[in-house]
Amino acid sequence: MHIPDNYLSPQTCAVMTAAMVPVWGVCIKKVRRELSSKEIPMMGVGAAFSFLGMMFNVPLPGGTTGHAVGGTLIAMLLGPYAACICVSVALLLQALLFGDGGILSFGANCFNMAFVLPFVGWLTARALQKLVKAKTVRGRALCAAGGSYVGINAAALCTAIEFGIQPMLFRDAAGQALYCPYDLSVSIPAMMAGHLTVFGLAEAVFTGLIFAFVVKTSPEMEHQDAGTAKTSLPVRILLGALILAVPFGLLAQGTAWGEWGSDEIAATGAGYTPAGMANGIDFSSLLPDYSVAGLPDAVGYILSAAIGVAVLIIVFKLLPLGRRGESVS
Repeated sequence: MHIPDNYLSPQTCAVMTAAMVPVWGVCIKKVRRELSSKEIPMMGVGAAFSFLGMMFNVPLPGGTTGHAVGGTLIAMLLGPYAACICVSVALLLQALLFGDGGILSFGANCFNMAFVLPFVGWLTARALQKLVKAKTVRGRALCAAGGSYVGINAAALCTAIEFGIQPMLFRDAAGQALYCPYDLSVSIPAMMAGHLTVFGLAEAVFTGLIFAFVVKTSPEMEHQDAGTAKTSLPVRILLGALILAVPFGLLAQGTAWGEWGSDEIAATGAGYTPAGMANGIDFSSLLPDYSVAGLPDAVGYILSAAIGVAVLIIVFKLLPLGRRGESVS
């Protein structure tokens, strides 16, 4: 679901980024009002869960892959406003350091995965909780899983629409698409087929299992019980286990739909490489595709996961968020 650069026109990217600016502003204000400074480091842990979840690629018959995002998970633990900031920071780190998702398309990726996904997922999960009167950990985890399934599919639909409108709006003199060449009749079925089935299930399982684990072993991570800046031992162990397990994400062969390189797009059915994609931005990240030069893929993947988690936790320890007048002790 990470939209690379040059799939969306610069105009589309500008509109999507402009749409996210007030969202980020509201979320920052809400977090400052609702969370104490001692709770902010927990956002780093939430962002780390999202970052790791996105490294576990899941294969789909036909050669494409997808992954969980974890936005609903964070929203259920710390609230949707905190989730938006957490996933946005994780996406920024992925784009800048690992080349996962575009620089110009950062605003669009945040709109889909940091705004639509956690808010729709959270609202759905809360509605399910009220409907079934879920009060047990198991019941709440199932509601969180259900909400996350709806949330990731809402995000996938938005992504598909952003892809699909490109050939309608941006063509060259010969009538060929300048950016993503697939219209809505192709992009929506292609994106939704995987997310309504395998990828949506992966999101639900990821969200439900981790939510249940965290609530049972580390209730301080829930907003209503928060009050410490320390990450509990069970959560640290879980993060460590996920870091060591990320090479399983390498077993999925193929590339996620809509994330091909410009040199691959002609072979995917388009029959040509759109000019805007061939001549667009080319950003070189430090650790492209979570790889480290000279190291085996699995080792590089683990090292990238450890670096990403460490950076996210440090960033949220340093961010000046939380209720004013408080400081992390």
